[in-house]
Amino acid sequence: MIIRHYRPGDEAAQVAIFNVAAAALPKFKPATLVEVQRRVRVRDFDPGLRLYAEVGNQIVGYGVAHKNGRVSYPWCLPGHEQVREPLFESMLSELRARNVHKAFAAYRQDWAPIGEYFVRQGFPVTHEIVNFFSHFYDMPTASGALTAVIAPLKANEVGEAFALAPEALHAPTPEALEQHLFKSPYFTPDCVFALHSKIDRKILAVGILVRENAYADAEVIDPLAPCFRLGAFGTEGMDVKRVNGLFSFIAKPDRSLSGYGLELMIEAVRRVSEGDTFNGLAAQVSSSSPALLGFYQKFFRRQGSFPIYERTL
Repeated sequence: MIIRHYRPGDEAAQVAIFNVAAAALPKFKPATLVEVQRRVRVRDFDPGLRLYAEVGNQIVGYGVAHKNGRVSYPWCLPGHEQVREPLFESMLSELRARNVHKAFAAYRQDWAPIGEYFVRQGFPVTHEIVNFFSHFYDMPTASGALTAVIAPLKANEVGEAFALAPEALHAPTPEALEQHLFKSPYFTPDCVFALHSKIDRKILAVGILVRENAYADAEVIDPLAPCFRLGAFGTEGMDVKRVNGLFSFIAKPDRSLSGYGLELMIEAVRRVSEGDTFNGLAAQVSSSSPALLGFYQKFFRRQGSFPIYERTL
């Protein structure tokens, strides 16, 4: 047996392995050759993070790691389970070599054998990613005059925004957050707006509303699928699902958070135009941010969630 990096042409074997190994799992969706080829053709693709196990010149298993620390389950053909551990250790070694200090996995809650595997490997469930939705007819109404001023977030204000709740972000630095908010190919900077104090213009909270009718309908997509939603704070640097009508915000986790969130939520509704096709606001938040989670639990309907398995490297 050998473990090697990706080579052009490996895609077909990868598809075949996954479609056999995962076929019995709930809500299984077959992989396609086009889908895997698209992933290896992106500009920043790293072939060293896609690993294959060969036995007798046949690819019998594979595993995928990502620069953000995410790792896949080591999939293998029936009868070749012995390659699983070497594959997994090779993925972790590649991350360590790139100075990644924390690895994580995200899979459906009902894929029990997969979750159990990660727990055995020292990846406990550390938190959940929770999906929410609120129909426009269930929205709270404005209580009166705004207590603050809402304006587009400027690039030179990102550092102040980052300081509001760095623990709720996956961006490690203000510079990474600026790149995410102002250089995204999937939403424009005018989607991001800030709540400023009327007294000193200090930033109190920052919100975002992603509006694009070509994106997925939050009422249709599977809320248990392990998909990070585009625009949700905390998904910076992740592979994301583009969802129409996604609302998210950050604020300091204190007693003012709920009020600031409401003002930003109402501003998001004000931004909806006649041509928009979504019927309410979608949201996604990590259970590791309890103040934000509490806000969405109060004003949104929970759709579903998926667990995050994590381990320090």
